[in-house]
Amino acid sequence: PMKAMILAAGRGERLRPLTDHRPKPLLPVAGQPLIVHHLIALHAAGWTDLVINTGHLGEQLPAVLGDGRAWGVRIVWSPEPPDALETGGGIFQALPLLGPEPFLVINGDVWSDYPFARLPRVPVGLAHLVLVDNPPQHAQGDFFLAENGMVTEQGEPKLTFSGISVLRPELFAGCTAGRFPLGPLLRQAMATGQVSGEFYRGDWRDIGTPERLAALDHDLNGTRR
Repeated sequence: PMKAMILAAGRGERLRPLTDHRPKPLLPVAGQPLIVHHLIALHAAGWTDLVINTGHLGEQLPAVLGDGRAWGVRIVWSPEPPDALETGGGIFQALPLLGPEPFLVINGDVWSDYPFARLPRVPVGLAHLVLVDNPPQHAQGDFFLAENGMVTEQGEPKLTFSGISVLRPELFAGCTAGRFPLGPLLRQAMATGQVSGEFYRGDWRDIGTPERLAALDHDLNGTRR
């Protein structure tokens, strides 16, 4: 079965003081930690093998989630140093846990009702990205989705990378351990036509500030009632 990695090592600077005493993925939304919404959605879509990296206050995550059994998943933890390895370095460190097949990656600080089951299990190239409409705080967007389903750095209109992707381990060929971002690897792959994508029109949010956390909590509580 395909594995999934949840990126949960970030410091959450913009969410301070909420993140001074607990890591961002454990901030409560609609009665449960933000990351638990991911666990439930992934399990519902058939993902049971998860790798989660931890950084800032990271020991709290396994303390709360354990091995994931309560949500029907199996979690393997990938602890990082407190200053974290950034997205690229964090995934690279976890590659031995993820194995040789393509895997799903999701940022721990986004929320979406994206149906994970529709992701391609095997990307055409090295990566498949889910792109969304540009949120107000990121109006310039990231990448262009061409009509042939390939993603490029140049082109208009640009869309925003949702933080949901399917990656092949080969994307990291030639990388060495340490701190590095994912973006340059994706751009390099785009330059050789190795990145596909899709545009998701549903609900997606980057939970980067206390205001956006509160708005999501309000909306989800409304939905539940």
